[in-house]
Amino acid sequence: MSSIQLTLLIFAVMLGCMALRVPIAVSMFAAGFIGYVLQAGWMPLANFLNGHVYARLASFDLSVIPLFILMGNFATQGGISKSLFEVASALMGRFRGGLAMASVVASAAFGSICGSSVATAATVTSVALPEMRRHGYSGRLSTGTLAAGGTLGILIPPSVPLVIYAILTEQNIAKLFAAAMIPGIIAMLGYIAAIAVYVRLVPGQAPDHDTEPPPALTGAALLGVVPIALVFALVFGGIYGGLFSPTEGAAVGAAATFVAALLKRELTWDKLKQCFYSTAESAAMIFLIFIGADLMNSALALTQVPTQLAEAVGSWGLSPWTVIAMVLLLYIMLGFIMDELSVLLLTIPIFFPMIMALDFGMPQESVAIWFGILVLMTVGFGLLSPPVGLNVYVVNGLARTVPIAESYRGVLPFLVSDLLRLVLIFVFPPVALWLVGILT
Repeated sequence: MSSIQLTLLIFAVMLGCMALRVPIAVSMFAAGFIGYVLQAGWMPLANFLNGHVYARLASFDLSVIPLFILMGNFATQGGISKSLFEVASALMGRFRGGLAMASVVASAAFGSICGSSVATAATVTSVALPEMRRHGYSGRLSTGTLAAGGTLGILIPPSVPLVIYAILTEQNIAKLFAAAMIPGIIAMLGYIAAIAVYVRLVPGQAPDHDTEPPPALTGAALLGVVPIALVFALVFGGIYGGLFSPTEGAAVGAAATFVAALLKRELTWDKLKQCFYSTAESAAMIFLIFIGADLMNSALALTQVPTQLAEAVGSWGLSPWTVIAMVLLLYIMLGFIMDELSVLLLTIPIFFPMIMALDFGMPQESVAIWFGILVLMTVGFGLLSPPVGLNVYVVNGLARTVPIAESYRGVLPFLVSDLLRLVLIFVFPPVALWLVGILT
């Protein structure tokens, strides 16, 4: 069997398992298992699994993942999102579509201490959706806004996918976090602008005039968001101030968020146990995907096809900008059928060396950071686009009376905003890289 045929077989096994609803980690493991055995045999596979699995899971760098997840779970179960939405509503409620805009602002603020897209979408939806319904917002706009706002959870630091990218590419996590801040703010402002345009172009999606005045910005409401601001300042101030590493910062952030949740007096014993259960489940899922992706990537490496692909692309004489545009387009398409973590773990070992071999007129580290931000934005498309659209499914599941088709229509204006932002960062890399030079 030729190397091309083996590569096609590996991907066919993975996609076939996914079509049968086999978990993505198992699908990649099965594909890699078959590909590795066909090329190297049973004993080399056993030796690989014996050493590599332990080496992967024993890595100190990976501890940052469950710590940031735990930090997000404390924020979710501690009732922090309600205070965020109250302040955001007071700030944005005077504008047409203001509650939808407030949901975006609350999602961005919650994402700054969460790091999970799905958790951000689900948590803010539980608070914002009843208010948006009560004020006469359509199901399409409400669910579309909340699903799109959830994607800010992986773009605004801390971001679990960005941590995984840093680990896979051996890049500095603090620098990647710094690079993601301005694109994250642009994303939030772009979503607010999309809402402002949408409610004026499409009648009936938001009330023309709110029958109730916006809530007052009281001292009590501001006091409710102080713990969140302090956690953010403590974690990122400590990281960029050189007080501790990103991994230590994740531990400090988890502890500080736990204290903030206790001060809210909403963290019961059952909720505390749920924080640790959810963290264990999410971390186990991510680590299993790591193992499955590692085995599949090793099987692909044995075929030599990734190396041949890089050489072939180099021989085509395409400009570096054309190559990276093609890679980003592929990421968008992969996002339609796979979740963001699986896409990163499967493709980064293949595409990252190829991108780093191209000359963009920038230092290698800058290219790596810029490419990471672009990849993070492109995999975000998959969180909103059918047939996967995980954020859409999560929000729609909480809004039981809204047809799923309406929710997908609701995210279209935000996908346009995402595309414009992607083009901006692609054409002007300094937008993402400027803050890196200042903070690090």
